[in-house]
Parts: sequence; structure tokens; C-alpha cells
Amino acid sequence: MQLSEAWLREWVDPPIDTQTLTDQLSMAGLEVDAVAPVAPDFSGVFIGQVLSIDPHPNAAKLRLCQVETGTGEPLQIICGAANVAAQQRVPVAVIGARLPGDFKIKKAKLRGVESHGMICSAAELGLAEASEGILVLPEDAPLGHDFRTWMQLDDHSIDLDLTPDRGDCLSLAGVAREVGVLNRLPLSGPNFHPIAPESEERWPLSVTATAACPQYLCRLVRDLDPNARTPMWMQERLRRCGLRAISPVVDVTNYVLLELGQPLHAFDAERLQGPIQVRFAHEGEPLTLLNEEQIKLHPDALVIADDSGAIALAGIMGGASTAVTEHTRHILFESAFFAPLAIAGRARRYGLHTDASHRFERGVDPELQARAIERATALLLAITGGTPGPLVTARAEAEQPQRPPILLRLERIPRLLGITLEAAEVEDILTRLGLTLTNTDDGWRVQVPGHRFDLRREADLIAELGRIYGYDRIPPSRAQSSTHMSVPREADFDLDQARAQLIARGYFEAITYSFISPSLHALIEPEAQALALSNPISTELSSMRSSLWPGLLQTAQQNLARQQTRVRLFETGLRFRIQPGGELEQEPMLAALAIGDLFPEQWGHSAQPVDFYHLKSDLEALLTLTGRRQEISLTPATHPALHPGQCARIERAGTELGWIGMLHPSLAKQLDLPAASYLFELRLHQLADGRIPAFSPLSKFPSIRRDLALLVASDTPYAAIEASACAAAGDWLRDLLVFDVYAGENIGSERKSIALGLILQAKSQTLTDQDVEDAVARVLARLEQDLGAKLRS
Repeated sequence: MQLSEAWLREWVDPPIDTQTLTDQLSMAGLEVDAVAPVAPDFSGVFIGQVLSIDPHPNAAKLRLCQVETGTGEPLQIICGAANVAAQQRVPVAVIGARLPGDFKIKKAKLRGVESHGMICSAAELGLAEASEGILVLPEDAPLGHDFRTWMQLDDHSIDLDLTPDRGDCLSLAGVAREVGVLNRLPLSGPNFHPIAPESEERWPLSVTATAACPQYLCRLVRDLDPNARTPMWMQERLRRCGLRAISPVVDVTNYVLLELGQPLHAFDAERLQGPIQVRFAHEGEPLTLLNEEQIKLHPDALVIADDSGAIALAGIMGGASTAVTEHTRHILFESAFFAPLAIAGRARRYGLHTDASHRFERGVDPELQARAIERATALLLAITGGTPGPLVTARAEAEQPQRPPILLRLERIPRLLGITLEAAEVEDILTRLGLTLTNTDDGWRVQVPGHRFDLRREADLIAELGRIYGYDRIPPSRAQSSTHMSVPREADFDLDQARAQLIARGYFEAITYSFISPSLHALIEPEAQALALSNPISTELSSMRSSLWPGLLQTAQQNLARQQTRVRLFETGLRFRIQPGGELEQEPMLAALAIGDLFPEQWGHSAQPVDFYHLKSDLEALLTLTGRRQEISLTPATHPALHPGQCARIERAGTELGWIGMLHPSLAKQLDLPAASYLFELRLHQLADGRIPAFSPLSKFPSIRRDLALLVASDTPYAAIEASACAAAGDWLRDLLVFDVYAGENIGSERKSIALGLILQAKSQTLTDQDVEDAVARVLARLEQDLGAKLRS
């Protein structure tokens, strides 16, 4: 919200300077984001009148102007502006004047003719970014007066950064009300009088969506002067509040919006077809907006319509078909109260955000509509003339916002604020805020005015007391409360240890958005249903992630684009999946990605690209933290995002813990990533039930090693060999080593040789040769039975 300090002081003028005023507003919760002068510094500019114009003898585009400034003889000034004309009142920079940019006016010769000053444009005075000609002033501008003083340019534009709950301060009147409360001053804004109708013509009106629009007012105004122009004082006030003057009708609606906070709209009455209808849109109903954007409406969109269809998106933006133009002579004013929930989110759905939607979403005073339309009518008639008709009102009493009284207990105030306030002071503050109080046995019953949508419960009222009393006046105190320390189970999976483990292995932690693009979701998990956002930040962030991989892959893209060829990333966070019953599951996950060489570039190791087994080693280091590493296995499987030949499902007792593998080649190509990109992902809640490491007494008896060279099928995983050998050897097996793997000549193309070292040791005896031979025999028999393994001869 941007406003002019001078305009604000017309409503309420506390005896404090600008800095104190802005500090006061910030301390009251209306944070002042910036304070800037409304015009740059300049001096020596006066209001003059062009007496006559003659052509320049040596330049076709220049003219000699005789300008009266009220200080003596007329000045001869050379001007090249096309819009300069005799009898105009204009700003004149005399010799010695200083303009913005430290530009000093001196006597000069242009094409051999002397010029004693400059007729200024708005841009030259810093009042506009660009100008097509000189600034023409009203005919009643006082000749000879200092232009800066007459325009009140020693003013400041105050930019407020309001929180969403303070929609009541999205207007000059709202901010003035706050300043008056803080300084115990009454408001002295302009008087508002109802406009007496000069015709009995009523525009027919029908409201069917009464819950969304409990009150709608309109008024027909005929016979406007199309040649009328917005007065300079109104243009200047709009400029200081960040708006550009367009035309009298539009400027009046914007002016009332800034002044009172009530959005208004004006239709070109000659372009309306039939009665005004306030209803919900039909599915797919078309509408061309004022910005020429064509949209298809959803059935929950509230619209203003006539017999031709929708002509405005209610509370957001008008339609192009009934827009006011420079030729408009008859208008229909609209002033309505739209329920905040009926407008909230609708503008963003169509990629819009307007001043009107910003206010209606936060709540507009439901008693403000008639006052605003009367004010707008009075302003417009003063500028353009015209014949106003009577107000036409549609009001659904049963749908009006209900504001039940709030009970406020005196003893509750010190418990929340930390200070004790006298009853008289409480009543004074709340009364100044416009609240109505009725005494009760332990406090008050408080009725909240219509413009304060944010006051709904007792705590809100107490917060208001603290805000107006002054946060800086509340002494600091130490809060006291009982605490309960929760001790995590030692067997739980420690995420901090997991992070430290990955960082120690060369990974960097990434934090990415939980929102991803639907196209990326379809590439990685085409079979999972994506949760679409109702109001996404953008179309590229319109779905909730069902995996952490999309964020890591996009981060890898950005790193590779910046010449970081070795990428190691991990992330922890939630994934979001819709279950078959329609419920949303939010599951904590841990994912990692590895691309590039195994080691950073160095002289001690030759370049070696990372592969599946390197990533598997990092995964196993994490799984070791659970204390149940031996219970977890990797089973070959297929995943849409992973290479079918380098993909495994991580399991424990048949339960899926996650996935690991190389990125699918086609997906790597689409994402412009290296083919050798490896990922894994773990479901953290499945790892929570860990096992605490425990000491096992060391055996005092010697160990014995037996080596076996086995022939197995080439697709036999080592995990299956390990499981069979451990089950057969029993408690005597202390360790199982793989010290050679061979595939090639003499053993066939469909087999491979694996050399195992079995280390056997008993806790209560020395193993005999027969004991060892029996154990080895059991292992060989089990391997042959389970996997068809044979001793290699």
C-alpha cells in the first residue's frame, strides 16, 4: 500500500515529523517499507502564462514564446514542444533555476536567438518518466507562484508492507484511522453526501449467487462530457500512490479505491445487453478481460454478466466488451461486497493479481459500498458533469457477514501481555479502535466493526491492546514453563549420523523445492498419480514430488551446466503420494545421486568413473547404521527411471526399503545428463527399527580357513551365495571372503568362477579337521542345492 503523506495529513495531522510518523506506524504493525520524496529537488520554477507564440527565424521546429511570470517584463523563451499554445499556464524555470540532475538554467542562444528560461515538461521536473510535451497547468493556477509550493511537492510517498490480516489498512482512510487512534486525534476527512438522482432510470439487476455476493449496488450516470480531463490534483494524488492517470471514469474509481478501500467498476452502459446478473460461471464460459487476455471460466468463478454472457470476473477484473473508452458517454457504476472465500485464489488461477482482488480476498467493509459509490458519483459529476440515476441495491440480509460479540476477560490480559492494564485504559483503547463494549461480570462483551475481519477471538483483542498501548512500553520478562525432555530410542536410525556419513564420503546436502513440474514427474514415475496444486507458483512447480530424485536431477543439471563435472548430492525430505483410497501419504525419504569420476582429479589415482558398485558401497555404509545390514538385500527389478540392467529394489523381509540403480539412458538423454548417472532412495521410516550393537566375547580357540573355487551361473548374485553359505555353516562361520572372480575361457560363457574364503572358529572348542571338513561339505551341498554350484576342478 503506497500513500501520500500530505493526503494522509488532510485526514489526520498529528504534530510529529515524517520519521516519527513512520516509526509509529511500524511499531503499530503497519511496517513502513520505504519513504521517498514525491519529486526530486529543484528550485526556481514558477507558474507562468504564455502570452504569444511566433516562429523561430532560423529553425522550423522551434518557436519564440513570450511568457509572463508575474515578476516584471515578459520573458522570451524558445520552446520546441508541439503542444505549447498561447494563454496556457505552464511551469517556467527562470535563469538561475536548478532542475533535477543539478541542471542549472542559464541565458542561452538557440540558432542565434536569445532564450531567457525554459518551459518545463513533467519529465524535466522529475514528475514522470517520459513526456510528449510541456506540462500544461489548470487555468486557475496562480500566476507567479512558486510551482513547487503550489503543487505541494515537499511531500513523501510512504510504502506500507501490510500483513494479509490488515486488509482494513489498504486505504488512506484505514491508515488515517490507525494514526488517529495512536495519537488520540479525530479524523477530518472529506464530507460525503448522498447524490440526489436527477432521473428515475434504474438498471435491472439480478443476484443469484447471494452467498458469494450478499450486497450489490449499481447506478446509471448518463451524459458525461467525453472531452473532460482528470484534474491535475487528482492525477498527482494517484501518481504519488503509484497509479497512472488514464481517464476521468477510471481515475475516479482508482481514487475512491485508494481513499476508502472499496473497489469499484464502471461499465459502458451503451455496450451492456440486458439486466446485470451476478452469478457463477458456466463450465468453459469464455471471457475476454480488460488486458485482452481470453480465459475459459471454471464453474466456481463468480462473474458479472448480461444477456450476452460474462462481462467481468467479479472482484478481480472487468471485461473488454463493456470497457469504458474515451468516447463513453453513459456509464453504470458497480459497488459490491464479495465474500472473501468466493474471491480467494480465483485471480491466481487465471494468472492475475489486481488491486481489487487483493482487497476482496482480505475482506472489505460490508457497510462501505453505498458510501463509496456516492463518493465516486460526486467526484465524477464534478469533473465530467452528467445525469445520475437512483441507487439500485440487491441485499441478501441472511447472507450478510455475521460478527458475534467477543468476550474479553480483564484477568486474561496480563496472562497474555505480561502487563496489567486498568479497565478504563482497556475501554479507552478499544473504543478508539471503533469497537463497541458492553460490561460483563468479568470483563466486556465486544462488538467488532465490519472493517476488522482480523478480530475473531479474545486473543486478537488482547493483541490489539498491546499494539496500541505500545510494544516498546511492555517491559521484557522471562517466560517460565515446565519442560519435558524426550529421549530418542538408541536403536532408531539416526538421520544426523547418516548425513555425516554421506558428507564424509564426499557428498553435499541439497535442499530443493517440494514442487516439481508434471512433465518431470511423468518421466520419473509415470505410474504414480501426481498431487496437483490448486494455486501453483508457476506451471513448472505445479505438482508435489512423489520422489526426491527430480530435485536432485535438476540440481545436477545446474551443476553440470556450470562445469562441475563431478557431482555428489543427497537430500532428505518428504515425498507426497496419493494412496489407492485417495488419502495423501507424506513419507520421509533420503536420496542420493553420483555423477562423474570416483575421486577428484589428482596425481595419485588415474581417472575412474563411478559405477553401480561404488554407489552400492555408499548405500551399504548407510544401512550399516541400522545394525541390520545382513537382513537387507538388493533384488534385481525394474523401475521406470532406472536402467533395466542396473537396477535393484532394496528389501528387508520382503518389504521394500527403496531403489538403487543407474538412470535410464532415454531419461538421461532427455534431461541432458551423462549416461552414467547413479541414484538411490530410501524410505526412512522403514529403517527406524534398528538394532543396538552388542559386544560378543572373543573366542580363545584358533580359527581355520578353507578356500573354495565355485562355478555358478553368470547371473547368480553374491548375496544368494552368501545367504546359502552362512545358513549351512552355522555358528562356526566367523567371516566369508570373496578373493577372486573369473569369467572367460575354459568355464563357458554362461558361468563364472567365484573364490570364497571360509573362516571357521568355535567359541567352546578347537575345531578338528573332521569338523572343518563336515562344515565345508555342508556348505557345498547347500550351494549345489540352492544355486547349482560346483567345485571348480
